[in-house]
Amino acid sequence: MSDMRIAVMGAGGRMGRELVRAVHAMAGCTVAGGTEQPGSPFLGQDVGAVAGIGAVGAPILDDPLEVIAKADAILDFTSPRATVEFAGLAANARIVHVIGTTGFGTDDDAAIAAAARHATIVKAGNMSLGVNLLAAITRKVAEALDADFDIEIVEMHHRHKVDAPSGTALMLGKAAAEGRRATLGEVSVRCRDGHTGARRRGDIGFQSLRGGSVVGDHTVMFAGEGERVELTHIASDRGIFARGAVKAALWGRGRGPGLFAMTDVLGL
Repeated sequence: MSDMRIAVMGAGGRMGRELVRAVHAMAGCTVAGGTEQPGSPFLGQDVGAVAGIGAVGAPILDDPLEVIAKADAILDFTSPRATVEFAGLAANARIVHVIGTTGFGTDDDAAIAAAARHATIVKAGNMSLGVNLLAAITRKVAEALDADFDIEIVEMHHRHKVDAPSGTALMLGKAAAEGRRATLGEVSVRCRDGHTGARRRGDIGFQSLRGGSVVGDHTVMFAGEGERVELTHIASDRGIFARGAVKAALWGRGRGPGLFAMTDVLGL
């Protein structure tokens, strides 16, 4: 079988360049191209040269349709609005779409689910093996410990992150809620300020910290009377997300349409 042709959307950004390097380094795939927004200084430059791996013969373009036409899969860590557009194009092309974008609204999720009727979409708040294992453990611990243990999720990211809570924190919150047989939207508490009153039994709280160059820290706390259990994942290298995304694309090759998660890719 020939190498899988993978294009990177938003190839000029920090994560985009990391994704290009990951595709180039992994066996079984090749860099097929990349996109950037109109007006980007990277337009017309070789996607490999921008990523620091040397020229690969594929320029960065502002037309996603032209890039997708030459690809078997796209890797997408861009923005909700752009991702929804790319999902529609991936559906028309019947290719694999790996989504690491976060900050979606209800309408965005519905549009992506509709695109998954024709495209193979792998969507996850976090692509790392460690975080997905953490989510599985969180679900089990939440199931084992009743609501006498309060659940709080604390996350910290670099100063440039624009959405909060992080997609990973929400993924962990959903896992905890599932363990308690609850719906996250009904028990989620996103912020506290002023005289809030006592904590409601069964709530899942979120705290978001931003600063410096932190790649991503996440802790799930189970706080009971006289004891506390903490589950923590610390990411120090964006490469873990990029490598996970490439593995997801390779996993999706030859599969039928559908909306999948990293738990499907990892067999968890």
